[in-house]
Amino acid sequence: MRKATVRKATWYLLLALGGCVVALAGPGEGSAAALHRTAGAGGRAGGGCVRVYFDLGETLVHTAEDKSVRYLPHAAEHLRALRARHIPVGLITNVPPSWGSTDAERAAELKKVIDKDWKDSQPFAWSDFGDRIFTPRTEAERKPAPALWQRAKKAAGSCRVVYQAETTDEVEAGASAGYVSYQVNRRHWPAFMPVPLIAALAHLPGRGPDEG
Repeated sequence: MRKATVRKATWYLLLALGGCVVALAGPGEGSAAALHRTAGAGGRAGGGCVRVYFDLGETLVHTAEDKSVRYLPHAAEHLRALRARHIPVGLITNVPPSWGSTDAERAAELKKVIDKDWKDSQPFAWSDFGDRIFTPRTEAERKPAPALWQRAKKAAGSCRVVYQAETTDEVEAGASAGYVSYQVNRRHWPAFMPVPLIAALAHLPGRGPDEG
């Protein structure tokens, strides 16, 4: 199969998910056009790799009324599938800036807080995230301010970036920052963005199927 044909097929698969990939466009722009726009923005440096960032609470984990913390359904499986594809993952999450003077210090404190109340049968996959945990240095950097998305995108270099979260506001903000954004746990849609489509983004030019 010619590369152009593969590229078109990949684009049509992505466009078919246009209703659940929340990459909001301007007034009157359809979901397919919105996906086209943000997919292009996410790989403007040429593609070739992809990095997936997540919000944490109510995206990957759930805190119950008794304060116990567990994976949300399908979250652990999704992380395993990304790991199997060697796709790097990261977190973009709000924590108190007072937890440390660096992302590493704040991430260490976050790990303590989560692990203290963790009740799932399998441990949280902290090692998957490495040094890719971005947290606010100041109150002004807290989401929905764009700073965390900008810092995480800069760290991803030329890779396309995906952002997955549970709220429309967050996925809109990610899309505005140039991410291909996906709202998780929506009824009638895959719980998380399908991993084959994430992998395809790494090799997808920043153009639509009919533009070469």
